[in-house]
Amino acid sequence: MLGGLGVLAFSLTLPATKAAEPAFGAVTVGIGRAVLAAGLAALVLLIRREALIVPKLVPRLALVVVGVVIGFPLLTTFALRSVDSAHAAILSGLLPVATAGMAVLRAGERPRRQYWLALSAAIAAVLVFAAVQGAGRPQLADLYVLAAVVLAGLGYAEGGALARTYGGWKVICWALVLAAPVLVPVTVAGLLLHPPREVTAAAWLGLGYVAAVSMFLGFFAWYAGLARGGVARVGRLQIAQPALTLGWSALLLGEQISLATGLAAIVVLASVAVGRNARVDRDPGLLAPPVRTSRKADCVGQRRRRWPFRPRC
Repeated sequence: MLGGLGVLAFSLTLPATKAAEPAFGAVTVGIGRAVLAAGLAALVLLIRREALIVPKLVPRLALVVVGVVIGFPLLTTFALRSVDSAHAAILSGLLPVATAGMAVLRAGERPRRQYWLALSAAIAAVLVFAAVQGAGRPQLADLYVLAAVVLAGLGYAEGGALARTYGGWKVICWALVLAAPVLVPVTVAGLLLHPPREVTAAAWLGLGYVAAVSMFLGFFAWYAGLARGGVARVGRLQIAQPALTLGWSALLLGEQISLATGLAAIVVLASVAVGRNARVDRDPGLLAPPVRTSRKADCVGQRRRRWPFRPRC
């Protein structure tokens, strides 16, 4: 349920980005959303009186920043300047592939052969679709989206692994706060180079959504789901995201779903769905302890294990 809630929140990201980018510019939408979200994250941390993290956790949070705070938002925003959100949604159907691959590298998970065979078919379908739409070769926008998918998989896997121990909301909050000193000057430069113009209500709503939901609240549910159910296993729920995004694009932006787009979506969904029940093993040596639900037990565990987040007790 948590993973599904996260997918539902993220399914509106591409249409919202498409609505906001013409008015605010790619840098402001791609990076500025994280600045707004960082303000919300700092407010949450202050209200809860959370202690500072220890330096040893910063490199792992930096991977989350590179993946989901900077990489995916910025690259998809650049891509949506030349393709519609429905087109980008098909390429983002490879998110389960990237998430599963990064789960092997960063979260100690081992999907079985059936999973990889099914996802290989999805990769082939996406590449054929990109070539057909690009008159025989992928467009630059396609490469932006594919690179964004790889970085998102990295951010999902690393964040999900960290959330097993520290909780999903802490992971995204601290990632945003740590990135803020770099993001603020970039956003200011983006505003100076591309001042907002012809800002409509749809543009404001799009920017507000990607900042408050796509970059902040959506990760509360998504990382919690990855922590409890496994990165690769819960990551499979992303097979529904392209179909949801296509629906939102048609409903909210009036985009036309072509026959090629619809067929590609069906092939990707079917291919990835075949591997949904494939077994995923875990390497015990690489797993972090599970999230504690008892506040008292959490405080005792933090003293004993010297957790980076000091207890509030």
